[in-house]
Amino acid sequence: MSAHRGEWCGERLRDHGYRVAARLLAVALLPLAFVLAPRRARHVACQWALAARFPAENLAGLTLATRRAFTAARTQAFWHDGTLIGLTSGYRNPAEQRCLYAEELRRIELATTDARPRVLPAEESRHVVGTALDVRPAEGARWLERHGAAYDLYRVYDNEWWHFEHRPDGPPVRLRYPGASLGKTAVLPRPALDSA
Repeated sequence: MSAHRGEWCGERLRDHGYRVAARLLAVALLPLAFVLAPRRARHVACQWALAARFPAENLAGLTLATRRAFTAARTQAFWHDGTLIGLTSGYRNPAEQRCLYAEELRRIELATTDARPRVLPAEESRHVVGTALDVRPAEGARWLERHGAAYDLYRVYDNEWWHFEHRPDGPPVRLRYPGASLGKTAVLPRPALDSA
């Protein structure tokens, strides 16, 4: 093992520390979890430890099936592979999604190159219906990329390593970016820049 610029074998030292601390916390919480939920003690202890590691995450608003799939997947990742998966963004109400979309349109207007949308309008976003998940860290997203299909969780955009969706009907066709059409590449019109 050699440290190079704050990294430890390709992993940031800080992330390694968080992973170890979360694992130790989960192990310490197992006896209490076993008393409260004997059949689900590992699941419960894992969720408690991840809530301590990712205190700002909010699973409220996700559909019950999406929440169950996500927590089952991250419990398996945690105990079997030692991988942490946190939720950066899940459910968004329509007003919040409209605001994000408006900000994205402003970003695209100011871009000096052909910008691609990274946010969908509220009518098209699966965040609004509670089936989309933006996850972190990258290691957790890589785990979901490899194992998520077992939980009906799929990465749906090439340009968003963090975005997964619960799709119980099977894997969707992976698109290049949000808003891309199947079979053709959508090119967004470039706004005319005022020369005045």
